[in-house]
Amino acid sequence: MKNIALLLVICCLFQVFSCKKDSQSEKFKLLTGPVWTSDSLLVNGEDASGPGELLENFKGDVKFNEDYSGNFGSYTGTWSFAFDETQIVISSDSLPLPLTAIIAELTQSSLKITTSYTLPAAGTLNIRMTFKPE
Repeated sequence: MKNIALLLVICCLFQVFSCKKDSQSEKFKLLTGPVWTSDSLLVNGEDASGPGELLENFKGDVKFNEDYSGNFGSYTGTWSFAFDETQIVISSDSLPLPLTAIIAELTQSSLKITTSYTLPAAGTLNIRMTFKPE
C-alpha cells in the first residue's frame, strides 16, 4: 500500500512539473509582439512630434522586448507594467524621469497611452501617444 501511495505522489509531482505554464499575459504578448510605429503624439490635443516639440524623440518605431528592454523612438531603455498591467513605465537614461502612462488601449491593431505632466511655466500637459503595428 505504501508503494502505491509513493508511486501516486511521484506521478502527481511528475505531472505538475512537466506541464509548461504560460506565465505571459495576453497584454504582455500584445505589447511585445509587433514593432509599433508612432501614429499620433499629442500634447493638449496638438501635434507635438515635430522638430523641437516635446514628443519629437518618441516619433518613429517602438519595440517592447520580452526581456523588458526596448527602443522607444530615439530612446533606449527599459519598460515594465504597473498597477495590474493597466499602466506602463518607460525608463531611459535620456529621460529626466521615468514615463508612467495609463494604457488606454492595447489591441493587435492599436496601442494608446496617456499621461499628464505639470511644468511650472506651462501648467498641466495632457499627453496622448498612439501607435500602430508596423
